[in-house]
Parts: sequence; C-alpha cells; structure tokens
Amino acid sequence: MIDINTLIFLLFILALSIFLGFELISKVPSTLHTPLMSGSNAISGITLVGALISAGTDGNMISTVLGTLAVIFATINVVGGYLVTDRMLAMFKKKK
Repeated sequence: MIDINTLIFLLFILALSIFLGFELISKVPSTLHTPLMSGSNAISGITLVGALISAGTDGNMISTVLGTLAVIFATINVVGGYLVTDRMLAMFKKKK
C-alpha cells in the first residue's frame, strides 16, 4: 500500500511532467516535429518494455491489469507514431 506522502510526491511528479511536456512541445518549431516524434517513439518503446515487465510479475491482480493496459496503450502509441512518422517522411520524397 502506498502512503499519502508517496502518493502526493508521485502526483507532483505527474503534474510537473505534464507542465514541462506542454511547454517543450509548444516551443518546438514545426521543422523539428518529425525528429521529436521519432525520439518519442523510442521512449515509448522503453515504456513498452517496462509495461511488459510489470504485467509479467507475480504481483497482485491490480498490477497485472495495469501492466496489461500499459502494454496496450504503449503499443498503440509506438505503432501510431511510426505510421505518422513514415507518412510524414513520405511527404519529403521526390516525386517521379
């Protein structure tokens, strides 16, 4: 069980990461969006590995369900990100 101080600390980290992510994304020029998306896909791949480890542990039922949901959402994020990146890179190819 998580005590209240740890929960407050984790919520603070979540709020701080949301604020920093919004500030960073809003200041990136449009020409750098594709490389930024590629980096985000790599980070999502790391998240997918962590979710797989969490889903495969012999913990309680809640951690298994949350790990499975994390695997599903991370997979959607990785596949969707690569599809969008591929589509954007196809726009820069020379037409024959």
